[in-house]
Amino acid sequence: VQLQASGGGLVQAGGSLRLSCAASGRAVSSILMGWFRQTPGKEREFVASITWSATTAYGDSVKGRFTISRDNAKNTVYLQMNSLKPEDTAAYYCAAAPKGSTYAYWGQGTLVTVSS
Repeated sequence: VQLQASGGGLVQAGGSLRLSCAASGRAVSSILMGWFRQTPGKEREFVASITWSATTAYGDSVKGRFTISRDNAKNTVYLQMNSLKPEDTAAYYCAAAPKGSTYAYWGQGTLVTVSS
């Protein structure tokens, strides 16, 4: 599975961004897909996930502000981020878990910077 993340950038607090994760090698509709984020000196943080049955889950810090979705025809997973805060600044990574819940494949990351 190969993953290509995009859509990061600089945005003011309160603004929105949509990240994309284009996948190849497996259908995103058939596996667990997730978004994670990381800032220097901190552990990687779970952001959101979507299962093959379209069940979604979110980290506590983004609930109610972020939405994960997918487009099966484009084999792409999205992360819509609204009401962004400076603490959302991080490198965002998409990941795929073809078997079970272990994320075995990772994209290259896309940087999101939220200014106050």
